[in-house]
Amino acid sequence: MERTVIMLSWEYPPHLVGGLARHVHALSRELVRQGVSVHVLTRSGPGLPAEALEDGVWVHRVTPVMGEPADFRLWANHLNFAMLEAGIRLIQRLGSPVIIHAHDWLVAQAARGLKHLFHAPMVATIHATEHGRNRGIHDPGQQYINDVEWWLTYEAWRLIVCSESMRREVKHLFGLADDKVAVIPNGIDLPNAAPAPPRAQFAAPGERLLFQIGRMVPEKGAGVLLEAAAALRQRHDLRLVLAGTGPYRADLERRAQALGIADRVNFAGYVPDSVAQALFSYADVAVVPSIYEPFGIVALEAMAAGAPLVASDVGGLSDIVEHGVNGLKAAPGDVQSLTEQIDRLLTDRNLAGRLASNAIRLVRERYSWEGVALATLDFYTNVDESCANSDWRRAAGPGRRSTPIRTRLKGRA
Repeated sequence: MERTVIMLSWEYPPHLVGGLARHVHALSRELVRQGVSVHVLTRSGPGLPAEALEDGVWVHRVTPVMGEPADFRLWANHLNFAMLEAGIRLIQRLGSPVIIHAHDWLVAQAARGLKHLFHAPMVATIHATEHGRNRGIHDPGQQYINDVEWWLTYEAWRLIVCSESMRREVKHLFGLADDKVAVIPNGIDLPNAAPAPPRAQFAAPGERLLFQIGRMVPEKGAGVLLEAAAALRQRHDLRLVLAGTGPYRADLERRAQALGIADRVNFAGYVPDSVAQALFSYADVAVVPSIYEPFGIVALEAMAAGAPLVASDVGGLSDIVEHGVNGLKAAPGDVQSLTEQIDRLLTDRNLAGRLASNAIRLVRERYSWEGVALATLDFYTNVDESCANSDWRRAAGPGRRSTPIRTRLKGRA
């Protein structure tokens, strides 16, 4: 019997905020290739259809009753109301057993509602935590999100995280048993041969190009990289390209000005995948200076493009990068450490080439989306089997699994 999975994600292409949208899209697409029927519930946007078949994935886009207000948490609740309504209609229409797969706290209420209405197994992927992003919980808004994250981990039958460091983090924060959390890494698409802008568009001949891409928020560490670039400029003719958008950009621009390197820093803003891929291939060093990083997909993107890599020794980056083998590690938030490791690659081009070659091989062997999808399928199978033998499933009674809700209510009358 064909397996049916309903993914819930607040972002999905073309709506991109961070890496979550790309993850859900790539995983869904590859699961379809493995014979799974995948439906994605996500937010709508201007000009986007309410329902469409995209890359083999059925995408159902919903519009919250309340548009995006100043209170993001209130908007997220309204998004969940809309997802829950759409999910009920979808499961009634499908009339077959499903697994509900929630991605992060923003869809927790809808996922839980569908779980209990249809007595269907619900799993969740925790991509990051509010505690980790902010290095603690400091205000009521952060506490609210942390509480919803705990609630989601409690309601989920099992959880997926992307790295061993995230496994330790969620177990510690939410008091989870060892067997509740599985580690399945993110995957990556190998670079394609899309047309790319010339290197001269980003750096002059002779300039050594450093490249970072990511959301401009403090935990991504771009401020530390600016400090390192100011020190490295004394020894190298540098050009630093920072790609991405976010609320921290104005602060970073002011910092570059204060450090006297504004003329050496390009704030590229949002760049499409083809341009990011080109920048990685042109970079003398790709830098991932994150202070908090659950996985670090951008590190894999750099590796796949053949860029010599320096990354912080933190979170999932610690799992991906083996110091001196496929990249170099720097202490997170430490300007001197980051400066020294970048300088090593700028100075020793033989080392840089060897690390880049090893990195390309690692990506091909360990981080294909096919492998990630097959591991996720095994995870679903284990969840189905353990759920089927549970008191929770037996208490539902025969015929209750994912049975249309109207039939169930009629039977109770």
